[in-house]
Amino acid sequence: MTHSDFNNLVFRISRQLYCQAYRILRNQEGAEDVVQDVFVKLWKMNTSLEEYNSVEALASTMLKNLCIDQIRKRKLHNTADELAVYGTAGNDPTPHEELENAETFAVLDSIIENLPGNYSELVHYRDIEALEYEEIAKKTGLNINTLRVNLSRARKIIRDEFNRYFNEYGKNKTTA
Repeated sequence: MTHSDFNNLVFRISRQLYCQAYRILRNQEGAEDVVQDVFVKLWKMNTSLEEYNSVEALASTMLKNLCIDQIRKRKLHNTADELAVYGTAGNDPTPHEELENAETFAVLDSIIENLPGNYSELVHYRDIEALEYEEIAKKTGLNINTLRVNLSRARKIIRDEFNRYFNEYGKNKTTA
């Protein structure tokens, strides 16, 4: 795709994409950012765009996925902020709750850091950075199906280790 072809594409679909993003996000800056990200990704795909029947449909799908990612990040960020500030969403934390929350985050960080193989990296990319599977696959060189299986296994390990830790902690706490 030539530079002028790409400019024509941008001119043709940018308004439509912006309206679609704004309907989803209800935020002007967020919508503008997502549309810009779509065009950056399309530009990077340059020669492979010819493989698609409809670049407009591809752009629309990319936009929807980026909007969903942005909403997820916003929810994760807001929840993490509320936990950090309040201990639990909407309540003033007691010193005991603050200590428990700090311990919970420390335990989760430790569990994730000590995952076998590349599980830690995959969890970080998907659940912390909220990257798409395709982006993670490019960064790690893994097949998407392998990536999904490894993430599922990593999450199970995290869940099991977290439950084991707090079951042991709860037993020690009552006997102490």
